[in-house]
Amino acid sequence: MNTPLSPAEELALVDQELVQLDARRLYLLSRRDWLLRVLLHPVPSGAVPAGFPPASAPKAAAPRSAQNVLLTLGAVLLAVAALAFTLVSWGSLGIAGRSVVLAVVTGAALAAPVALLRRGLRSTAESVAAVGLLLTVLDAYALHAAGLPGVDGVAYAAGATAALAALWAGYGSALARLRLPLPVAVLAAQLPLPLAAYAAGAGPVGGGWAVLATAALDGVLAVTVTRRPVRVTAWVTAAVAGAIALLTGLAVSLDEPGAAGPALLLAAGAALGVAVAWRERRASAAALVGGLAAVAAAGSLVPAGHAARGDMWPVVVHLVAALPLLAAVRAAGLPEQVRRGLLRAGAAVAALAALTAVPAAGSVLASRAGVLDEVWAPTTPAPGAAGAGAALAVVLLLVAGAGWWLARELPRREAAVVAVVAGWAGLFTAPLLLGPPVPVVLAAQLAVTAAAGVLALRAPERAVGCAAAVCAAAGALNVSVAALDGRVATFAVFGLLGAGAALGAAYGRAWVPVRAGAAALAVGYGAALALSLAALAGLAVSWQGVAVLAAPAAALAAAPRLGPVRVAAEAAAAAAGAVAVVLAAGDPPVLALVLALGGVLCAGAALRADRRPLGWAAGALFVAASWVRLAASGVGEPEAYTLPVSVLALAVGFLRRRRDPAAPSWTAYGPGLGATLLPSLAAAWADAHWLRPLLLGLAALALTLAGAHRRLQAPLLLGGATLAAVALHELAPYVVQVVGALPRWLPPALAGLLLLAVGATYEKRLRDARRLRAALGRLH
Repeated sequence: MNTPLSPAEELALVDQELVQLDARRLYLLSRRDWLLRVLLHPVPSGAVPAGFPPASAPKAAAPRSAQNVLLTLGAVLLAVAALAFTLVSWGSLGIAGRSVVLAVVTGAALAAPVALLRRGLRSTAESVAAVGLLLTVLDAYALHAAGLPGVDGVAYAAGATAALAALWAGYGSALARLRLPLPVAVLAAQLPLPLAAYAAGAGPVGGGWAVLATAALDGVLAVTVTRRPVRVTAWVTAAVAGAIALLTGLAVSLDEPGAAGPALLLAAGAALGVAVAWRERRASAAALVGGLAAVAAAGSLVPAGHAARGDMWPVVVHLVAALPLLAAVRAAGLPEQVRRGLLRAGAAVAALAALTAVPAAGSVLASRAGVLDEVWAPTTPAPGAAGAGAALAVVLLLVAGAGWWLARELPRREAAVVAVVAGWAGLFTAPLLLGPPVPVVLAAQLAVTAAAGVLALRAPERAVGCAAAVCAAAGALNVSVAALDGRVATFAVFGLLGAGAALGAAYGRAWVPVRAGAAALAVGYGAALALSLAALAGLAVSWQGVAVLAAPAAALAAAPRLGPVRVAAEAAAAAAGAVAVVLAAGDPPVLALVLALGGVLCAGAALRADRRPLGWAAGALFVAASWVRLAASGVGEPEAYTLPVSVLALAVGFLRRRRDPAAPSWTAYGPGLGATLLPSLAAAWADAHWLRPLLLGLAALALTLAGAHRRLQAPLLLGGATLAAVALHELAPYVVQVVGALPRWLPPALAGLLLLAVGATYEKRLRDARRLRAALGRLH
């Protein structure tokens, strides 16, 4: 029969089961005798003869947990007593007495488990054996204190722990049914070599070698023994000792760059990790640690000068050392666990290198923002550190190569994305870091941006395409900022990037979001090019806003042929129109012109059936343009200009309502009413006399009543809002006077009462609001 237990462990388990079965049989026989006596000699109901077993007897044997607690407490008390005896009463005995006491007590403690195991009392034997093992430690201490006081304490401890480890290992092998001695022997074996190295005056590297040798012995033990307690203990101690040795070597290599001692220690640790993983199928983590240690060993050989300067060459060395680990994916002779661990180690180093290099590249590109301080004023580029720049570019390109290799061999989408981003960053920053002439830098970066754009359009994976699109957009923005250093560069870069974006938007086989981004960029570069041409022509800033409208006009004209990217182009056109308004804001007449031209563009787009809502934007822009123009002309009586327009607009709306009674009142009457009410309201608020507010209030009241009578939403709401604004204007001085005369505490108190009232009737007010909204919704 095949079982996961060793013969000794299975024999102990069988003995325990037999003891429990015997105890259970004894209880059942006693219970049977009691039941027979009850049947032969009946007793009153509910009475139980004294001394008889109860109906529900406890288990025959005490629970294992309680037994273990009692045995543990007993062993602890014995250990405390032995320790107290050794420390306190030891001096009252002579040499012979001491020897006899220690020999008798230790021998008895170590021999007692033999008899206990024969009787099946394994837990008791374990506890007594633990006391015996502790007594051997006390014996070693007593021997040094009384017999060998002149021997160096550390050296003696190294020898004593070695002897104790051997003694406990032999004792545990002789009594194979005991679980404690062998794991304790493994733990004791961790101390001899490090203590011996310390006693010999070895430095950190020497101590690291001692700990690494201990880890190697633990690893050999872990992969060769079959007993689970010993195997688990050996794995744990091997991991801890190996980690201490590698961390020691790494710390020394950081303090002493270029030193061979820590490099050899790290290399030996790497070999040990790979060897352990080669032997054990579940030790892939050992190969991972070994790969990282090998990379650290190579990196520790970088001379101190490079490490002190803080440049990227040490990163290059570490990355070059990690690249062979990635080739493990193609190595046919490696076990799977070794291949997986080395591959992960190489990928981890590449990821750390990327995290180091990408922010550095970002800071280099961000330094170009200084051009914005003075556009078209050539600046002298700062002399670049060609060596440091080359190192940064090399790191990025090596990371890109590693990502490409992993993406091809595994394949993994994340690796492909890393390859795209790192490759773009390396190629884009290299010309800037190496310091060639500015035209060469811009030409190279334009080529890299174009390549990223092509990859974004043709990438088979969407994740790769998105990464390439982001890189292309970032490169276009950065090179555009750099191009502002000169006029020729500005027009060349803006024109080429705009044309490339337009071609990308027209490429029908690309992913739609990428094409949409290209369309938006094309519109943006068109607006930037128009703005640059206006600035070159010497136009005022406000008139440059008029020039910017050329890009939205072209985009809206081409929108019907853009297909799925039309929305992106129209959104970019709207953004360009907003920029034009901002540029013209300082000159009201030009601002009115820009608003009117924007209205024309929206009206033209609204001619298409699917863009009818743009008619509202056109009307709003026309009205705003008229208001701005009236204000710019210093007109004090806007009604003379707005009333004729309103009359004509209302007449057109009335005719439309007669032809189509279902037409909304906002479409029919909203533009005409707004064209007069809003300018008149603004004039009324600035008018100190009473006639204009009176007339405007009467007109608003008439509109409100007419809207309510004819069930028309636009006259009702516009008239009501205007009437409320006029009333507020007229009552504002009196309200201010009243509020000024009130005590300071009264307004907060009234506000609190109002909130309490609203809260108390919240549900009713909510229903009223819903009914009001429903009533307004029923209006035309």
